[in-house]
Amino acid sequence: MKIRYTLLLAAAMAAAIPARAADNDAASAVKPAELIAVLQSGAPKAEKVKAFKPLAVFGNKDAVPAIAPYLSDEELSSWARIALEAIPDPACDAALRKAEAGLKGRLLIGVINSIGVRRDVQAVDALVTRLGDADADVAVAAAAALGRIGGDAASKALEKALATATPAVRGEVADAVVRCAEKDLAGGKKDEAIRLYELVSKAAVPQRRVLEGVRGAIIARGPGGLPLLVDLLKSADKKRFALGLKLTREISGPAVTDALLAEVGHAAPARQALLLLALADRADPKVRDVLLQTARSGAGAARIASIRGLKKSGDASCGPVLLDAALDGNAEVSEAAVNVLADLPAKEIDDLLAARLQSASGESRLVLIDLAGRRHIESVTAVLLKLADDPDAKVGSAALTALGETIPVKDLPVLIARAVAEDKPEEAKAAEAALRAACTRMSDRDATTAKVLDAVARAQVPAKCTLLGVLVATGGDKALKAVAAAARDSEADVRRAGYQALGQWTSADAGPEILSLVKSGDPALKIGALRAYIRIARQFDIPAGPRMAMFREIMTLAQRDDERRLALDILKQIRTPQSLSVAVGYLDQPKLREAAARVAVTMSEKLIASRPAEVAAAMKQVLQATKNKDLVDKARGLLNRSRKK
Repeated sequence: MKIRYTLLLAAAMAAAIPARAADNDAASAVKPAELIAVLQSGAPKAEKVKAFKPLAVFGNKDAVPAIAPYLSDEELSSWARIALEAIPDPACDAALRKAEAGLKGRLLIGVINSIGVRRDVQAVDALVTRLGDADADVAVAAAAALGRIGGDAASKALEKALATATPAVRGEVADAVVRCAEKDLAGGKKDEAIRLYELVSKAAVPQRRVLEGVRGAIIARGPGGLPLLVDLLKSADKKRFALGLKLTREISGPAVTDALLAEVGHAAPARQALLLLALADRADPKVRDVLLQTARSGAGAARIASIRGLKKSGDASCGPVLLDAALDGNAEVSEAAVNVLADLPAKEIDDLLAARLQSASGESRLVLIDLAGRRHIESVTAVLLKLADDPDAKVGSAALTALGETIPVKDLPVLIARAVAEDKPEEAKAAEAALRAACTRMSDRDATTAKVLDAVARAQVPAKCTLLGVLVATGGDKALKAVAAAARDSEADVRRAGYQALGQWTSADAGPEILSLVKSGDPALKIGALRAYIRIARQFDIPAGPRMAMFREIMTLAQRDDERRLALDILKQIRTPQSLSVAVGYLDQPKLREAAARVAVTMSEKLIASRPAEVAAAMKQVLQATKNKDLVDKARGLLNRSRKK
């Protein structure tokens, strides 16, 4: 609704205004008298907008006479109201009240909204009169303002309107009554707040308003609202039941827990599950016992909900029950338990899981292997290494995957050996993935890199190529230097593996090494190296100056338009008038024209607010250069927007 939008706009602007005069330097730089003179002059409206903005921060009562006349201006009223809402002087209230008496339609609604923002008690009588306005939007605005102001007079008028207002207005009146009740409750007038909440809960208004009243009445009563909460939980209406669940998470105390527990016992299965999840959110010792019992012997959705609930309240004592559930034949039950066990922080669960893994078989063994990996249980590494040789291929593969999450640095050579074994290609592939995962998670990067580099030094060509790829996961300066050296190796396969590893590097420090290869490396691999360099320039966090230098280097070295088109995207990451000018400079090259136009349009969308003149100049050139309808439409739209700045 338009009224709501206006309120939100005003609130957003007010929130953006800093503490008035907090910055003495800024305050001294602004001369309110000069701004007031602009408003009182025949200056263009765009200039007056620029005057309103600082007056909202630095203006005082002297500015009010200059601002107030614009409350009746269709184009500048919102700017005037924003300033008056922010200036901390009663003169603003008087100006708004005066304007309210003489305006109509949208302008009147805006002024009423501003009165509400300022919570002007002296405007209550006039707003009460507006509750019966023939314009429903005006009546709604008056109700909202009265709700923001609150107090006995506003409450009484809104209470009357709740019974007499038209349906189009009554819902907003109900919202205003709730606001008044909230103020009463905060001010210690509990009984009056309850009375107002109950009026709304019984009024002929949309259900969401009714439920706001019900919620308020329950919260205001405290423990005395428990019977009403139970009624919600028993209600056949889904929205009332949902409100009950929400309130069980908001209201503390053992009595609420007891009421929930009682309701769980005779609720329908679907609702029982929802109640159990609500119970899980309560910090009450009774809850865990119920969840454990249901997780052990419950059925269907209730059992799954209890298992999931233990993620919040569970501890080491829940381990046996959860582990039994994880090994259950029901896939949904097992998955729920595994997800809880994976994250439950308890060393005892690690020990329990490790003990069971020793003697597990069948599907249970696969579940336990998965859990060992997800919990990063280092103590089971030896068991997993044995299981990696299991005749069952599923078990062997699962064990290798888990090793990637459990194996310590000292045992990496075992995984390395498996990753480069040529006689078992499928196992080697799984071991390589596990090795990469292990290298990625290791906290001691230097030790990890050292293990891999030691293996690289002793490896034959195929194994060396595999391990060069693994070094991408270890990262760091030593690994980077080793990969860069490999890219210049006399053996073609090693050289190619070095290039590939550099192309996958996960930090910008590989840039200089790759650039060196583009300039003086293997000619057959030059294009791939250049594309890797483009990727680094596009993807990583690099300051604007160095990024532009990389772009210029690429455009000099590129021999194909394919790479030049890719490189143009780098300019999007710079987003300066200078980089926009560079993009536009490629519009005269037929094979780069469309890419340059697209980049220029994208950059202009980011620059339009701050550099409209540069955007306008660029978009004129784009319109002359391209016939692409999408780009033409966007460029024309940007050009039009730039002219309004």
